[in-house]
Amino acid sequence: MSAPVRVLICDDQALIRTGLSTIVDAQPDLEVVGECGDGRTGVDLARELRPDVVVMDIRMPVLDGLEATRLLAGAGVEHPVKVLVVTTFNLDEYVYEALRAGASGFLLKDAPPDRLLHGIRTVAMGAALLDPEVTRKLVGRYAARIRPAEGDARDVPLTPRELEVLRLIADGLSNSEIAAALVISHETVKTFVSRILTKLGLRDRVQAVVYAYRHGLVT
Repeated sequence: MSAPVRVLICDDQALIRTGLSTIVDAQPDLEVVGECGDGRTGVDLARELRPDVVVMDIRMPVLDGLEATRLLAGAGVEHPVKVLVVTTFNLDEYVYEALRAGASGFLLKDAPPDRLLHGIRTVAMGAALLDPEVTRKLVGRYAARIRPAEGDARDVPLTPRELEVLRLIADGLSNSEIAAALVISHETVKTFVSRILTKLGLRDRVQAVVYAYRHGLVT
């Protein structure tokens, strides 16, 4: 059997921490290795324990979740940690800043437990996850802020089909949903996604979403 995914829970509300830990620890393939109530302790514990995934709240004392995420997974971090941001705040600026900080996923706390577990497993495998509602919000009033005015879709080094797949990723579709929309196989979609990330020098689907906004591919 493979080792369970090791998870660190960071949330300033003890009741929320207990609830998240109970949900995660009940799974045979997941294990909570630590809990904390502020961002600074979260950074210290993550560096000490090296969890596979950090479940991170945004609004916390001492150091907020955005800065903690930046210290653990941001640009220039030598050994980045995968961070799944889970918050009650469905605000565009928080989503964008979390992605810029290096988060691999973003979920709302009112998501059902199975979506949280799916999110942890998805991020642990090196993929990325955005709550569909959150992804749609990114296309809203902050899209202009995310996308530089000089961005030009014609400069994107992708084939027409790859551009089509990238736009669907930016719309929040999963690989299965993209396969259904384009009437192609799931494996073909995975190949397209891999090519897109490689060509654009991107780490994961989250970065692909931000890239699409910045280059005017989402309207």
